[in-house]
Amino acid sequence: MFMSSMATPVFLIYLYLLFYSHATAQRFKEAPKFYNSPNCPNIILQPTLTCSPHAVHVAMTLDVTYLRGSMAAILSVPQHSSCPENIIFHFVTAASNFNSTTVLNRTLSTSFPYLKFQFYPFDDHSVASFISTSIRSALDCPLNYARNYLANLLPPCVHKIVYLDSDLVLVDDIAKLAATPLSDDVVLAAPEYCNANFSSYFTPTFWSNPSLSLTFAGRMACYFNTGVMVIDLARWRAGDYTTKIEEWMELQKRMRIYELGSLPPFLLVFAGNIGPVDHRWNQHGLGGDNFHGLCRDLHPGPVSLLHWSGKGKPWARLDANRPCPLDALWAPYDLLETRFALEA
Repeated sequence: MFMSSMATPVFLIYLYLLFYSHATAQRFKEAPKFYNSPNCPNIILQPTLTCSPHAVHVAMTLDVTYLRGSMAAILSVPQHSSCPENIIFHFVTAASNFNSTTVLNRTLSTSFPYLKFQFYPFDDHSVASFISTSIRSALDCPLNYARNYLANLLPPCVHKIVYLDSDLVLVDDIAKLAATPLSDDVVLAAPEYCNANFSSYFTPTFWSNPSLSLTFAGRMACYFNTGVMVIDLARWRAGDYTTKIEEWMELQKRMRIYELGSLPPFLLVFAGNIGPVDHRWNQHGLGGDNFHGLCRDLHPGPVSLLHWSGKGKPWARLDANRPCPLDALWAPYDLLETRFALEA
């Protein structure tokens, strides 16, 4: 059907409103309250709750598109914690969409009335100028790059955080992960996967340029997944690592040196210089690859965190009646109100 150029923006606005109204129509159940065990320190007595040294600080990004996954991830954290009342969440949202942030705040307050959390608006428009297109459009969302700016967004008194993606669930106490030791010269810790083909994360243009490929000289550089990290924000600020990451993103705009969204700049800056974390804390790749999202098995070994990184998300596959076997492990954390429950 023919559509005039004047009608096109109106039609696009209609599509956006249609999508947005559908996304925000999701309703979620109230999560149960979880209580501290008797030996937990009482952070309520601290003068500034956000800065309590006894708290476990968790940072996540939040948006309407991945809200269902985020709600499950959030639920899994206190559910398996021995001191759930000592967990403080720091949620980063897109500053460009105030209405969305309002919906997110209301949703969290309703489903998690006892949760300690704070929202931080992220200037997604300003970072958009640094972003180059990648192999999957979902990876190009500016909010995916918010992890680069946590040291700027969170209060200076927050020194150490656990960063979590939205497509995961914990099945172990997050305090164990938060207690990961960081040696004096280490800014972040994450599970490393040295069997992965590290060279595949960068283009032939990168490797054929001696001045670029020498970036990893003297470093035992291995792949690590940025969806689960323990970060010392004080050291990040002192080393101005946000600027270091942005410099690689600016170079990527001039010459294509990688294909995979926000991960490669982290590898360029940190690979070979991170603290160790047991693989149990990121059983990643359960969403398959970035093209087909096929089912995958767990990696060998114990499991403390299940991560559906990749194209396939458990809630989408469950809704489509095409779940993978491991999606059944995500389902118990799903707080979405079903249509049948709403009609009851």
